[in-house]
Amino acid sequence: MTFLKQAITLSALTFMAMTAAAQHTLFDTLTKPQLISNQFAFTEGCSVAKNGDVFFTDQPNDKIWKYEFGTGKLSIFLDKTGRSNGTYFDKKGNLVTCADDKGELWSIDPKGKVTVLMSGGLDGKQMNGPNDIWIDSKGGIYMTDPYYQRDYWTRKKTELDGEHVYYLPKGTKTPVKVIGDMKQPNGIVGTPDGKYLYVSDLGAQKTYRYTINKDATLSEKTLLFNKGSDGMTLDEKGNIYITGKGVTIYTPEGKLITNIPNTDNWTGNVVFAGKNRDVLFITASKSVYTLKMNVRGVE
Repeated sequence: MTFLKQAITLSALTFMAMTAAAQHTLFDTLTKPQLISNQFAFTEGCSVAKNGDVFFTDQPNDKIWKYEFGTGKLSIFLDKTGRSNGTYFDKKGNLVTCADDKGELWSIDPKGKVTVLMSGGLDGKQMNGPNDIWIDSKGGIYMTDPYYQRDYWTRKKTELDGEHVYYLPKGTKTPVKVIGDMKQPNGIVGTPDGKYLYVSDLGAQKTYRYTINKDATLSEKTLLFNKGSDGMTLDEKGNIYITGKGVTIYTPEGKLITNIPNTDNWTGNVVFAGKNRDVLFITASKSVYTLKMNVRGVE
């Protein structure tokens, strides 16, 4: 073996050893995700409440479900949800949802009362279909707006000039475009300190990091890895969890750590849940799963 080949082999072995160590640090690799239920059509938009319970959407059936971690009880939180997709809890405990039937954002209080935060689209043109959101410390909402033709829509094409990422300042009704060069933006999440925003261009199979400026604009676009994502979350170490074929975990620098597979065709979203935020809740097509982790989430 030549010196160069030997060096490459040792480097690969070192990387594999580091990856294996990182896996064990994050979770027990001998434990598989536990199936909670497989009674749904297509699960999405999981978000964690202050007490650790999870709310998630079953978009084709137009329902939002609640999973209670203390009891393991599953129940319907809201029927007729505007075909909600992505969700996120605000500071007051209201569940903000991407109601893509009419291209709206809804705020749903704990009793199920709906307030429409955004409707009417942009310059009289309907939004494509709000997909995923992240709320900053000021109450502003970052929103991805890809176009996925739904069988319940009467419209057959986008009214806008493309598929972009928008920001809705708190208390306003009209979103502002903050990213305009993506093919099909989807998963989005920000860091708890409000410094960075991660956005996936699922159509281009790329995920980027942006610096969040004081005026909510974005700068310093950085490619993290060549893989897109439907939904995203972060752990306390800054690791990035993306979805698609199972759950794939990357370091904050964009280095691959591992993949958590499941038996379903597609994993839509993921969030850390439970009282201690140390259980990974996974929405995967017709099913939802949980996996005990050795790290905590930060959402």
